[in-house]
Amino acid sequence: MTRKIYAAATAIAIATTPAYAANEAVDQADVLDTYADIAAAAYGDSLTTAQALQAAVEALISDPSAETLDAAKAAWKEARVPYQQSEVFRFGNPIVDDWEGKVNAWPLDEGLIDYVDGSYGGATDENQYAVLNVVANPTFTLSGEEVDASEITPDLLENTLQEADGVESNVATGYHAIEFLLWGQDLNGTDKGAGARPWTDYATGEACTNDNCDRRGAYLKAATDLLVSDLEYMAAQWGDTGDARKTLMDDPDAGVAAILTGMGSLSYGEQAGERMKLGVLLNDPEEEHDCFSDNTYNSHFYDGLGVHNVYYGQYVGVDGRVVSGASVSDLVAAADPEVDAALKADLDKTMFKLMAIKVAAEGGFSYDMMLARGNEQGEALIMGAVDALVQQTRGIERAVSALNLDDIGFEGSDSLDNPDAVFQ
Repeated sequence: MTRKIYAAATAIAIATTPAYAANEAVDQADVLDTYADIAAAAYGDSLTTAQALQAAVEALISDPSAETLDAAKAAWKEARVPYQQSEVFRFGNPIVDDWEGKVNAWPLDEGLIDYVDGSYGGATDENQYAVLNVVANPTFTLSGEEVDASEITPDLLENTLQEADGVESNVATGYHAIEFLLWGQDLNGTDKGAGARPWTDYATGEACTNDNCDRRGAYLKAATDLLVSDLEYMAAQWGDTGDARKTLMDDPDAGVAAILTGMGSLSYGEQAGERMKLGVLLNDPEEEHDCFSDNTYNSHFYDGLGVHNVYYGQYVGVDGRVVSGASVSDLVAAADPEVDAALKADLDKTMFKLMAIKVAAEGGFSYDMMLARGNEQGEALIMGAVDALVQQTRGIERAVSALNLDDIGFEGSDSLDNPDAVFQ
């Protein structure tokens, strides 16, 4: 399914999501089942699209060309669609939280992985390995020990390089490491344009540019193989006998609380704060979530859709199938119809605002440009979505109260709670 067809199917689902039988009692177990089924579908689609990316990467490495690089880039973007919808399962599910940093950590000091432009700078007090350049160095010293990186493997990435020396920005694995290896740095600032890595960075012999093409390909393959294996693990956790599903079902009240925790934390601190308002405050394209590919507008849209999916109890798969059932909305409507109606309106408004960003970006007004200092139109687009996400979070808080759940703490962000601290 192409992205346009998928987006159209999603829009229809948003507009037509049915309520659970209006007068039928809603059982928490049924709601949790739907939630777990959506998780299984989203992670299953993430795995399937990552496997397609894996095949595209293998084609690029075996036959480097502009066409195979473009195909790998397209596969990466397709893989982001279901994965971003799965982020709503963070924050409330420990199994997801313990795992997520391996696959979607950002921002990253990309100089750890490969060559960077001279303007990038060098090692810093905060990160001694900001320009380690593993691709160029088959041996190096890390935390006082010599590392043999003559063979770049998933184990090297996961167990030696990821968060090397305890530095979170030493991101060696996951979607964004792969993104950097496909696009390279985006050196356009707040002008339109993504990274422009040449396909010859993967060429053989004299056609190779920027040296170490074979090792660059090995790193890309290792990172992609690791992503697939990580997603295999998480998809299994939400299967019928998976630990994540079992943990969720063991305590229905705690399970519902976990759902709302994920919705509220992603909406507020993570998306509205760290991923959106921070970039506006700093006017910094380096704060974009998908900064190398200029795909950030899609990541924001599908993050928002993930929250929408969970509340409404419906997910549209990449193949068009629909997973649906009893929803959190049904629970809230039974407890307080007005709270449910208001929250649904808030969720729909958020999707409208995120869609406005998506439409503008696809029309040529890139997210980089929106972040430029003094760009009032761009700031209005982004802050319109930020404000909608904050309002949506207040609605989630009211839903928590309506369900008489214990107080739930949502992730915060200095960008929202203490903006002055951002500049200190």
